[in-house]
Parts: sequence; C-alpha cells; structure tokens
Amino acid sequence: MRHSRVWRLIRRILFPYIPLILLLIVLLFPFYWMLITSLKDLGETYDLSAPLIVKQPTLDNYAWLFTASLFARWYLNSFLVTISTTLFSLLVSIMAGYAIAHLRFSGAAVIGVLVFVTYLIPKTLLFIPVTVVTQQLGTYGKLVSLFLVYPTFVIPFCTWLLSGYFRTLPLEPEECAMVDGCSRIGAIVRITVPLAVPGILTAGIFGFTLAWNELLYAIVLVNGEMNRTLPVGLINSLTNRDYYMWGRLMAGAALGSIPVALFYFFFMDLYVSGLTAGAVKG
Repeated sequence: MRHSRVWRLIRRILFPYIPLILLLIVLLFPFYWMLITSLKDLGETYDLSAPLIVKQPTLDNYAWLFTASLFARWYLNSFLVTISTTLFSLLVSIMAGYAIAHLRFSGAAVIGVLVFVTYLIPKTLLFIPVTVVTQQLGTYGKLVSLFLVYPTFVIPFCTWLLSGYFRTLPLEPEECAMVDGCSRIGAIVRITVPLAVPGILTAGIFGFTLAWNELLYAIVLVNGEMNRTLPVGLINSLTNRDYYMWGRLMAGAALGSIPVALFYFFFMDLYVSGLTAGAVKG
C-alpha cells in the first residue's frame, strides 16, 4: 500500500515535468552556448576540455563590437528599418484585414487567399525583380531600399492573420456605435481596433521579428559599411572565408536577440491569444 502511494506521488510529480524539463534544456541550450561563447577569449573558445563552462569570463568581445566595428551603426540601421516596416505594415494590414473580414464585396475570400499565397512565394524567386525595381527607382545600394521592400513580405502574412482575428470579433458593438452616430471609420477606430489589440500585437511581433532577422534582401540591395543591417554587418565583418570570430559573433548575436526577446517576454500572453484566434478562423 505504501509503495503504491509512493509510486503515485512520484508519477504525479515527475512524469509531467520530466518531458518539459528535457524540452526546456533542448530549446535553451543554443542560447546558453551563445552566451558562454561570447564570454570566452579565443584560446578558451577552442579549448574542449570543459566546453560547457567559462573558466575566465571576459567582456572583450562585447567591447570590441563597440570600439573596433560599426556594430552600433548596424544596430541602429536594423532598428530604424524594423520599426518603420512594422508600423507601416500594421497600418496597411489592419485596413486590409478588416476589409477582407467584414466588408461584403465580390471576391473577398479569393483575395484573402491570394494575399497569403503572396507571402509563401520564396524570396529567392523575387530578389532579382526586386533588385531591378529598386534600380529603376534609384534606391539600389541605399538603406531606403529596405524601407520599400520589407513591407512586401510582412504585409501579406499580417493581413491574413488579422483578417482571421477580425472574424472572431462580434459586429454588434460596432453596429451600435454606428447607430449612435459614429461613422464606420469612427466605429472601427473607437470600438473594433481596441478589441483587436491582441491580434494587432501578434502581427506586430511577427512583423518585427521577420524584419529584424531578414538577411537576403539586406545583402543584395544595400552597399557600404554604413548602410548594413545587423545580420549583414556581423556576417561580413566577423567572418573571413573559413575563419570565424566566434566570440565576437556570439556577442553580436546575443545583443541582437535582446529586442525580440523583450517583445516576447512582455507580450507573450497576448501574442499566444492573438495567434491562436487568427489561426483557427479564416
């Protein structure tokens, strides 16, 4: 009897948590490896006697990024491009998603599908025509080309996600506001948009992450050290054929992951609710 109770207690305590602990270790190990590598000097990086610990922590890799490279400039470029892309994409996606979800017009469902299919087209098929367009506009090689191009792959997914989320919202509050004298735009701004904050936040986090981590267009469309974004700057400046400055690369990657990590940390609950609601409705 006592053994059965002990076994039930062990099963109740350990069984639910063991898979979660193992999953957590697998998911967090790359971040742990990145962090400890960024705190090692070159000699300790290649010392495999104790690869999972830092014997002599140092901040030289972080200091080098800010003193001997244009890391701060690359960081600022990425931040400006990402913020502008996210805000503009959200503005367009809110209007387009609402129209697809709530306005009755011919072909609304087809347009919604086509918008999402546009997002699925690989960038490897698009970067050549996109390059030609930026050359014709006179923006090729400049940072402004990223301001023009990034919304083209952020808007489609955000529109699809928000159209699904708008379908989950009731129309009655908006209709009551219109009966009380609000225009449709006024009802949308005062009633519908506040109700859709979780979905809008989800689309914003997705757009921010996508633009922050983008690499292909940033390599192809931008020239010059001062115009590079963070991923391009780290790759071009900290690698030389088969030689990698691992400590400095990991320091840059650790600092580059902070904005996205903060977004997910503070808005995780709203992000999950908005993502699930937008996914099941469509």
